[in-house]
Amino acid sequence: MASLRSPISTIVLVAGSIVLAGQSPAVVQQAIARIENGLFPPVIIHGRPLERPTLAARMRELKVPGVSVAVFRNGRIEWTRGWGVADVDSGRKVDRETRFQAASISKPVAAATVLALVSRGRLSLDADINDHLSSWKLPGNEHTASNAVTLRRLLTHSAGTTVHGFRGYARGETVPTLLQLLDGIEPANSAPVRVDTPVGSRWRYSGGGISIAQLAIADETKKPFAQSARELVLQPFGMTRSTFVQPLPADLRDMAATGYRSSGHAVAGKWHTYPEQAAAGLWTTPEDLARFAIELQKVAAGRSTQVMSRALAQDMLRRQVEDWGLGVGVLGDGAATRFSHGGANEGFRAFWVGFRDHASGVVVMTNSDAGMAVANDVVRTVAREYGFAGLGPVERTLGTADSKTYPELAGRYELPGRTPPFLLVIADGGRLFRSTGPRPGQRSELLPESADTFFAVDNELRVRFVRDGTGRVAEARVWQGSREMRAPRAAQ
Repeated sequence: MASLRSPISTIVLVAGSIVLAGQSPAVVQQAIARIENGLFPPVIIHGRPLERPTLAARMRELKVPGVSVAVFRNGRIEWTRGWGVADVDSGRKVDRETRFQAASISKPVAAATVLALVSRGRLSLDADINDHLSSWKLPGNEHTASNAVTLRRLLTHSAGTTVHGFRGYARGETVPTLLQLLDGIEPANSAPVRVDTPVGSRWRYSGGGISIAQLAIADETKKPFAQSARELVLQPFGMTRSTFVQPLPADLRDMAATGYRSSGHAVAGKWHTYPEQAAAGLWTTPEDLARFAIELQKVAAGRSTQVMSRALAQDMLRRQVEDWGLGVGVLGDGAATRFSHGGANEGFRAFWVGFRDHASGVVVMTNSDAGMAVANDVVRTVAREYGFAGLGPVERTLGTADSKTYPELAGRYELPGRTPPFLLVIADGGRLFRSTGPRPGQRSELLPESADTFFAVDNELRVRFVRDGTGRVAEARVWQGSREMRAPRAAQ
């Protein structure tokens, strides 16, 4: 099939930005200036002063060297822009050509590669995965006796497979083959990928499962996964600055961003290699990921026949298991329904989101372990600027609660299948907090909305503590957006 790309009538350079389509350069530049000069916080608390730091200040605060952004609206890329540097030592600036590691945003592109083969009748979403594997077989056990592991289960993270994520391989380390990874054999630095919970019993994120899908693609096409993904998805969707090839080819290294730790120090060897290509191995740009979202939405809307059928694209972008479609998270309802994925590799953080029904959204890529905070700031502020529903800051009204009751609320509340799989609530000095990391200082305050309901100050989380007939706090009702989760209190 001929390649179908988004039409680009003009390309204008405006103060470091690329205006690709849509508004005039002056209007776009004004929007960019408002975004970079006043980021919105996660939560706006009525009656409290609103602090809006500049993007440059947040990058300095968090030691994030570089940020790259693409905004798209109504099926066209509105603008792209880079801030900061791709490499501190050389001073090379982030620009339109700068490649970042997409990390787990690789998974939606890998899912599209699966669906391209399903659309051609070469793979089945609902057949036993071992029917599609010739070079390796997923071992069966009591958890696979009633339900088979399938590509649909793997892409919706409901196959019961192990291995949440991967840390990759530093320069100089021996890189394992995919078969060594799947069996956890040296030099693999991750555990074997196996099924350890009943297939289909619950949602649990599994990069290991996506690696099985990678092998299914390679076994079916008899080609390296990176080649199949390029031929089936990257080229048809016009993603000319993207590759799954690992290690990164020598001719692309001068265009790659160096990854940095939260301390500001570079990742040893600049970046890690990820043989888990489908799960974490894509090198790309925000513009290419914006193009991917646009083209995917076009197929789902029946305006394109590229890569996969309309029915499969719609299947990919609908909720199937909890808030998960095929390789993508799906949140919101009505006009606010959106598909998204975050990414976290060693030294890189990124976020990608698009709206299902109108091909608008934003992509932010950074070259720092601390970059997700900046990415979230940018996404919120872009959403506020362009009226993207469900992505802007949430607004809360501060209520009252008796701080003497806070020790009764403190404890561990179980959230199976989440990451982490619990909510840890801490009472300290007449204030209530939730833990955000393994160290004692990694915590965020919970403020009262009412006597038993509290909200986070750093994201949209709300918690209502529920007492049993004896008056003891027995569980928490946790809301992340509109979704409610019941979290029983762990025994103390």
